[in-house]
Amino acid sequence: MSPYFGCIVGRVANRIKDGKFTLNGLEYSLPVNNGPNSLHGGLKGFDKVVWDVVEHKDGECPSITFQYHSKDGEEGYPGDVTIRATYSLPEATTLRLDMEATPENKATPISLAQHTYWNLAGHACGDILNHSLQIWGKHITPVDENTIPTGEIMPVDGTPFDFTTERRIGERIDGVPGGYDHNYVLDCGDEKDGLKRAARLKDPSSLRTLDLWTDAPGMQLYTANYVDGIGGKAGAVYAKHAGVCLETQGFPNAINQPEFPSVVVRPGEKYKHTMLFEFSGC
Repeated sequence: MSPYFGCIVGRVANRIKDGKFTLNGLEYSLPVNNGPNSLHGGLKGFDKVVWDVVEHKDGECPSITFQYHSKDGEEGYPGDVTIRATYSLPEATTLRLDMEATPENKATPISLAQHTYWNLAGHACGDILNHSLQIWGKHITPVDENTIPTGEIMPVDGTPFDFTTERRIGERIDGVPGGYDHNYVLDCGDEKDGLKRAARLKDPSSLRTLDLWTDAPGMQLYTANYVDGIGGKAGAVYAKHAGVCLETQGFPNAINQPEFPSVVVRPGEKYKHTMLFEFSGC
């Protein structure tokens, strides 16, 4: 099974410790599917359900909108929620994703993420360790042995996590046991049109560049550490580090960490999350 290639994951992206949380005095238990944790919405998250196409536009800014209704109790989460995701092409080399979710009858945690694996050299061109990366985040949320944030906000300065200036992904990856799978606090990017700069990814062989903008507070850097012999397009086989994920998101396990930005959305409120992908080349 492909590891979330190209999917939107939720109701809550990333990990929830022990698959449990308490909200409004009630404890909820979720399916555990990643060691002791619940990952990316559970056993049948939003990546494994059928969405409806509810709108499609042609013209100067073509777009397509998908919708899914998540029922009360689905994968253990409280309340009915309607989710919409609109992909659009505002310019020839720009992809935009607007996600929104509306809880109907109960407060619930919501944190969606887009889980594309990027390899700017091409899908069958080896690993991404020679790609260069810059992240507009001066801190990470360090994790324990089960990849759950400890609650600390740690400066990246002087560590292998420091991508505040452009660096090769593989330059210091050996100093991170298992590879990168960590949430960055997006706290130092410039802004435009309500979005802040999150990351810039470059491939030295093709000179292709991806600039990522978002309004989310965090971004998971994941270097495909667990991809191992996955069959792909045209007979390609994807190995470890074959791609890199830049998953803008709420902080992992935020529902159990009151000092993290809240991911709880209540009836009458709307969750919104935008990603802008700008591509350029030689």
